[in-house]
Amino acid sequence: MIQVDICRNDVETIKYARNHHPHPRVQQRMDVLWLKSNNLPHKEIAQLSDVGDNTVTKYLHMYKEGGIEKLKELNFYKPQSELVQYTSSIEKYFKDNPPASIKEAASKVEQLTGIKRSETQVRRFLASIGIKRHKVGTIPAKADLDEQRKFKNEKLQPRLEEAKAGKRKVFFVDAAHFVLSAFLGYLWSFSRIFIKAPAGRKRFNVLGAIDALTHELITVTNDTYINAHSFCQLLWIISHRYCDVPITLVLDNARYQKCALVFTLAEFLNIELLYLPAYSPNLNLIERLWKFVKKKCLYSKYYDNFDEFKRSITDCLSKTHTDHKKELDTLLTLKFQRFKESQIKQSI
Repeated sequence: MIQVDICRNDVETIKYARNHHPHPRVQQRMDVLWLKSNNLPHKEIAQLSDVGDNTVTKYLHMYKEGGIEKLKELNFYKPQSELVQYTSSIEKYFKDNPPASIKEAASKVEQLTGIKRSETQVRRFLASIGIKRHKVGTIPAKADLDEQRKFKNEKLQPRLEEAKAGKRKVFFVDAAHFVLSAFLGYLWSFSRIFIKAPAGRKRFNVLGAIDALTHELITVTNDTYINAHSFCQLLWIISHRYCDVPITLVLDNARYQKCALVFTLAEFLNIELLYLPAYSPNLNLIERLWKFVKKKCLYSKYYDNFDEFKRSITDCLSKTHTDHKKELDTLLTLKFQRFKESQIKQSI
């Protein structure tokens, strides 16, 4: 039987670590040492610590070799996949040819390496090298990515910096047209759930302007159409609230926002209209708000009538500064999605 003398200076450290060390394995080792420091026989130590006799001997040997620090070492065996040696070639292939399924990925891995692995093993390996399942997105065919970068750096960013300094108000403007219909989403349920599709095609129109920094929302709504007169109404509201500071509205190129009536009023009210490059919804902050509203009050929900439908949307929008503020402050950051060439799948 191994003989070990527990250093008196280590006793307090061992006593504390047996209950407070963050890893349970180290706690177990310290428990063995603590019992040993109380001169208990090895068999009793094994019973009280719920470990085998050989384990008790192993822990005592570790302490004898390297003291408390040796007992704190956690060198668990981590088996390494044979696929690791082919990591670079697998990364290169899947970067150019992303698979649509794990089954396809497993087949390609076998072709590339000659090593056959289950779908679970391949999924685990792909995750280890940073390959995850992402939903494919779309970029408008006419979007000019260089123009987007130039607009963001030379026009949008300088105005946002002025807003942060308190020298300007910047609003992102857009209209959403909520149609009374079935918005299908995903639910965790025991079986597939169906919702009724409302009759008719009534729609609730919301023209909104959201403050880039405070996320204050100003809206003009109706059940008919958003037009130049609706936009002018929005200009008047914003102008009356912020008449003592320069105002910039960041907006898309909708025809009703680019007419003589709008230009004349904006100039009269000293409001700058900053038009986004064509096909650039990724640069319009308020687009995220519309998605948020759909998720909160439309997806997988049935509304029996149009008034109830409108009331739900209006209620959601009215709580952007109260109930939903925490979520929206995280969602509406000034980090805009930019597309890299490596992200764009080339035609085949």
